[in-house]
Amino acid sequence: MPQIPGTDLTVSDLCLGANVFGWTADEPTSFALLDRFVDATVSTQAPFVDTAESYGRGRSEEILGNWMAERGMRDRMVVATKASRLEKERPLSAAEIRTAVEGSLRRLQTDRIDLYYAHYDDEATPLEETLRAFDELVQAGKVRYVAASNYSPERLTEALETSERLGLARYVALQPHYNLMERAAYEDRLRDVAAGSGIGVLPYYGLARGFLTGKYRAGERVDSPRSEGASAYVGERGDRVLDALEQVAQTHGVTTATVALRWLADRPTVVSPIASARSVEQLADLLPMQDLVLADEETQALDEASA
Repeated sequence: MPQIPGTDLTVSDLCLGANVFGWTADEPTSFALLDRFVDATVSTQAPFVDTAESYGRGRSEEILGNWMAERGMRDRMVVATKASRLEKERPLSAAEIRTAVEGSLRRLQTDRIDLYYAHYDDEATPLEETLRAFDELVQAGKVRYVAASNYSPERLTEALETSERLGLARYVALQPHYNLMERAAYEDRLRDVAAGSGIGVLPYYGLARGFLTGKYRAGERVDSPRSEGASAYVGERGDRVLDALEQVAQTHGVTTATVALRWLADRPTVVSPIASARSVEQLADLLPMQDLVLADEETQALDEASA
């Protein structure tokens, strides 16, 4: 079962992305998505949900907080959120982190955040200041563990070394952009840092902005807020990846999205991929990844198609 290294957080095979809450999924739809997600999570795992203060300028956190309060679900969930950039001049300064976490705790209607990310690196703020502020939150019990998102290999290494040198809470996880269509940025250097330091990886855009659902082909028009981003992958390589996904999906009687997420979950260092859905029907297409087992030759075919 997936567990974030160096923590006691045993999480679901799929991390539900809450970025759509209050955007393409209104509150009733978001509640239905969360209900379905929890129902599909095995009892030995904690349903894992990822949000950020910047998603809907706090609306995503509010919806998740409302749902947890109404359903009495806080103690069963693993909740990740982020200190985001927004219009802040120094988003990872100690003062901004303290303000951000209090806002997130209030909107989530909780007394602690399980996994708290630096959403983007802030090179204007010394890493020592950022890490001391995060450590302060951990010592106060407001945050259980801290993590990094969108960090370069160099800055992630420096952050980990700084925490070690100063005896501060260290980043236990990394959230990078990583999927079948976006492999190089992570695999070329970040993967080695993650593996060498023993931190868990929780990739976002696991479905390449929806491209890996198979809806986006040359000449096809799709009504989706993400269609422009997904369409960037249309072409020879994209077709090759979709063809490989479809072959595997047909063998198992699942969707291409299910296969793409399972491939990602099986990557070295990956704990749980993040994916979102704007309807219960879309979510239903993703959930079978939790039980899917890919044969070695199927994984190899996907590796080769996406190389």
